[in-house]
Amino acid sequence: MGVNILWDRQAPEGIELPVIRMIARILEREPELIDYPFLIEGYDRCRNQHDAQSILDRLQDTFTRRYPISGPLLLVTSRDLYVDGCDFVFGLARPTCDVAVVSTARLGNEYYGRTPDDADLIDRTAKEGAHELGHLLGLGHCSNPECVMFQPRTLDELDRKKKTLCPACRKALRAREEN
Repeated sequence: MGVNILWDRQAPEGIELPVIRMIARILEREPELIDYPFLIEGYDRCRNQHDAQSILDRLQDTFTRRYPISGPLLLVTSRDLYVDGCDFVFGLARPTCDVAVVSTARLGNEYYGRTPDDADLIDRTAKEGAHELGHLLGLGHCSNPECVMFQPRTLDELDRKKKTLCPACRKALRAREEN
């Protein structure tokens, strides 16, 4: 099963191909970069963030009804995301509808007052993208802190993850492909 990535026009430019290549290696499938116009909704002025659920609602509505996209769809955006009950999320998936979103807002070093580094941004975006796509492919969260499917709560936890699935998650993904 192929996967699709929609790169928001406000997301960081120039890192799309390295991110896609890393996701391809992690999930052992070639993502397709698609280009469709997409309006990001769900902005909350009080929080200065976007509601990730609203974005997924819009993705689901727009792409399942208007465009001939088959397979899971990941939106990469620069907008800061939240869900009710959380200050922020790096990303969110809705497996029942095959849509997910990842935000680069808190993945760059500059957000934390560190020296900007494209390599760090690429690494983190690829790991988070592969994580959310993993959910769309049927994987749950993993307890192994080095696995891409581990749910990080902080940037340090995200950085500790490797750009790979642990053996148990890789086996589960392959088993799902065979069925």
